[in-house]
Amino acid sequence: MNRPLRGLRPRLIVAFVLVAAVATTATGALTLREARTGILRQSQDAVIHQLRTRVSQQAPALRYPPARADLRAFADGIAEADGRWRVLAEYRDLGAGDRLDELTPEIRESVSDSRATVFQRVRADGRTSLLVGMSVVFTDRSTTASGVRVFLSVPQTVEQRSVDALVTGVERAMLGALVLAVALALFAARGVLVPVRALRQATRRIAEGRLDTRLAVHGSDELADLSHTFNETAAALEASVAELREMEARARRFTADVSHELRTPLAAMSAVTDVLDEDAARLDPDTATAVRLISEETGRLASLVDDLMEISRFDAGAAAVHRDVIDLAESIRRTLAARGWTDAVEAQLPYPVRADVDPRRVDVVVANLVGNALRHGERPVSVRLASDGREAVIEVRDSGPGIAGDVLPYVFDRFFKSDSARTRSEGSGLGLAITAENVRAHGGSVHAANHPAGGAVFTVALPLTHESPPPEPEQP
Repeated sequence: MNRPLRGLRPRLIVAFVLVAAVATTATGALTLREARTGILRQSQDAVIHQLRTRVSQQAPALRYPPARADLRAFADGIAEADGRWRVLAEYRDLGAGDRLDELTPEIRESVSDSRATVFQRVRADGRTSLLVGMSVVFTDRSTTASGVRVFLSVPQTVEQRSVDALVTGVERAMLGALVLAVALALFAARGVLVPVRALRQATRRIAEGRLDTRLAVHGSDELADLSHTFNETAAALEASVAELREMEARARRFTADVSHELRTPLAAMSAVTDVLDEDAARLDPDTATAVRLISEETGRLASLVDDLMEISRFDAGAAAVHRDVIDLAESIRRTLAARGWTDAVEAQLPYPVRADVDPRRVDVVVANLVGNALRHGERPVSVRLASDGREAVIEVRDSGPGIAGDVLPYVFDRFFKSDSARTRSEGSGLGLAITAENVRAHGGSVHAANHPAGGAVFTVALPLTHESPPPEPEQP
């Protein structure tokens, strides 16, 4: 199956060639028709004039009424005008001269019914001939039809050769015109495509982030206007992106500075709330409740500041990955045990999977995903680890209502919270964003989905730079 022409260059060439072919064919056909008509008409007029002249010369010697011998002599006298002529003379039922098999009844009837000269071109045995018929008229004081009819057959060989030569000339002219059209099409396509290609390359450079790309403007046609417009658009885009980057940099610096400045007073507040928590049992109930509330909010604020500091390090490119070869299965067990989730989470860790990763960041990834499942989903929550020797896959699934379809694309965005799909979060809205950054720092990927059987599923894929042993069979 042939594919359609996709490029602008072949389409331009095809368009030029088609236009040239149609114009050349139409012009050649009209020229050929007019020239052929002119050649045949000139030959026809010459033959008819010559025939009339010979008939006028031979008619006075014709006896009336003529006998067969008289008709033969009359026909031979006319045929002497041209060696190619074949002449038949008839008078009533008598006929003399050459046998004209191509003579049609229509011509005989036309000659009998009219004193005008009748002619027709006929083709027989692959040859074209001109048939001419006329009545012989005696002229004295009045014009009287003699009843003698003369029929002439002249082969059109010379004329056909002229027409054939004309056809050959027209075909050659058409071929030359098509070649010229292709050359002009290539030249025109180059004039159009060079600026278009430059525009395409410039657009690609803009897409790659090279916003200082500009086009050279030549001439004053539409392509020059397009290049000028592109340059103006690129300049405006460069200015807008520079402004946005500056605003983003200021926002990141502000977040990092605020987070850094809050750490010291929060550390002092945390120390005070720890002391107050120890004495809360000896305080009256209302005071104890207030103390616990202050302690909880101080801890939540400290967690938010830590998350902001972590995000700031990722934004600044200062988040270092300290790799070590560890057993991911054992690392997950430790994460669950350290947070008291061993009984609340079903861990499916059938065999060791050794990987070259940052243990602290893997701990953060697992803790954020499991904590998110416990807070927003429903139990049971499961953690599954698998490996194919090239990458390790950590899957965290809950048994809740799942995530709404319109929310799924945004679950890893910063500060994003969904009120409709799940219980309102009391966290910072940065946990899943930090998880995604930590996974990307390892060259891996993470995505969220809904399990067909119900519940949300978060899947983390980490490349294994350390070869893992093949899976061991599970123990019954």
